[in-house]
Amino acid sequence: MRNTFSLSFYFLVFGFWVPILFAVLLNELKNGIFKKYVQTASYLPHFISNVVVAGMVLSFINTDGIINTIVKMFGGTSVAINTEAGYFPAIYTITSIWKSFGWSSILYLAAMSSVDPHLYEAAKMDGANRFKQILHISLPSIRPTILFLLIFAIGSLFSANSEFILLIYNPMVYETADVIGTYLYRDGLLGGQFSLGTAVGLFISVINFALLYFANTLSRKYSDYALW
Repeated sequence: MRNTFSLSFYFLVFGFWVPILFAVLLNELKNGIFKKYVQTASYLPHFISNVVVAGMVLSFINTDGIINTIVKMFGGTSVAINTEAGYFPAIYTITSIWKSFGWSSILYLAAMSSVDPHLYEAAKMDGANRFKQILHISLPSIRPTILFLLIFAIGSLFSANSEFILLIYNPMVYETADVIGTYLYRDGLLGGQFSLGTAVGLFISVINFALLYFANTLSRKYSDYALW
């Protein structure tokens, strides 16, 4: 449970704001062709299979992978990153952010596209620079979307990407990589303890719903937006 919460929390803290920043920067691009190219390139990782991504990650972090090659170029020592438990949270978080930030930015871009262009023109005439236009027009326009997605993110803090973790972890990194989903797979499915797996799954669903309800209550109390 600790590992599940930690990995999801790291992704929430370091990854939640990335698609917001990306969408804001992309919205500021005026070159249509370049903008479409960047959008397409950022969406592609979402459609790459977890199996392919896991293979890429494992090849990068091997002792003879590209990361260790770069480290040795600068005089460092090669490290078996795939067997070091301390590196796993960073590997999981960085890969998850890379795979999801482009696709997640679609909702923010859609929200900003509905903003009346006259608001930007009026702000420009009043002397507002690009940064102030972002601060006072673009970000407020996506505030409801940010809050709704934040509520869902908090409600899934005990739901790490078990499929991807299964593909890249090994017994050497169980200390930081073994999450509820991988535990259920090993002991519940492979071990034949189906009743235990069902009970644990139901227990985690209850916890996630409690977190979702708590986040929604706070959002309704301190803002005008909530799921219900």
